Order: sequence, then C-alpha cells, then structure tokens
Amino acid sequence: MTSSSWQDFRAAEPAFADTVQKRFQQYKHHVLATLRKDGSPRVTGLEAEFRLDELWFGMMPGSRKALDLRRDPRFALHANPGPDAEMADGDVRISGRAVEVTDPAVLARFVEAVTPPEPFLLFRADPAEVVRTGLDGDDLVLQVWRPGHPLRTIRRGNDDRPPREM
Repeated sequence: MTSSSWQDFRAAEPAFADTVQKRFQQYKHHVLATLRKDGSPRVTGLEAEFRLDELWFGMMPGSRKALDLRRDPRFALHANPGPDAEMADGDVRISGRAVEVTDPAVLARFVEAVTPPEPFLLFRADPAEVVRTGLDGDDLVLQVWRPGHPLRTIRRGNDDRPPREM
C-alpha cells in the first residue's frame, strides 16, 4: 500500500480534498477500522482533526485502537453518514497508514491548535486511497484517488449498463 501525506493529496487534488474534508467536518465522530492482533477488523468511534495541513487521530494511551495502530498502521476511516438517507453530501472514506507522532515540537503545535485531553497519543493519517460515493440522478458516482494517480470518476447506472469511467 503506497501512502502519501494529506498535504500531497491536497496538492494533487485540491477541490476533491476540500470536498472530503468538508464532509468529515460535518460531524464530530466517525468510524475507524483497525486490525487486531489476529488480523480481524476492529471498528471504533473516533474524532478526526484536520489541522496544520494534516489529518490527525488523537486517542487515549492504552486504547485498543492505539495498540492496533502501533502494531499495524493500516486503517480505514469512514465519515459519519449522518441522518441524510439520500446521501446528499455523499459517503466518504479514507484508508492508509497511521504514523505515530512523538516529536515534542509537533505535539506542542497540535496541543496549541486543538487542546486535547491529556494524556493522549497522536497519529498522522497518510492516505493511500480516498473515495467519495454519491448520487447523480439515478446514477451512483464514485470518485477514487490514490497516490501517483489522477482522480478517477466511475459512474454506475441504475440499469444493466456496465460501469463507465469518466
């Protein structure tokens, strides 16, 4: 899995990055998937922070999700779907690698910007894939970004037509 920084994603696809960030910022709590020691998935709630040109996960020391990420940094983060059954703002998810931040200067800048409860662990999210799924009329539209590749848009009709890339 090739990942990059949130800054790299924003530089490559600024409009899409804004759409994704705005969708996450609609709600405070989201769903984080990590991998347990036995390889099975663990799904937990999480507050994601977009600050200092990065995507951050803060969590309590000793939490299962923190232990999971220390052992295997792969994650998937799904934006809170909210009450809108029509998916007016789309469904957004990010997968990649979580990098634990131990640099005191970076931690101090984060605390200054966010004021988290202490003690806490901080992870920087490096995306390997960003996906937005939305509706356009009767069509399902997927936007997919991966590092080193242009943004792909795939449209799937509500009929027997095969999916088509735009």
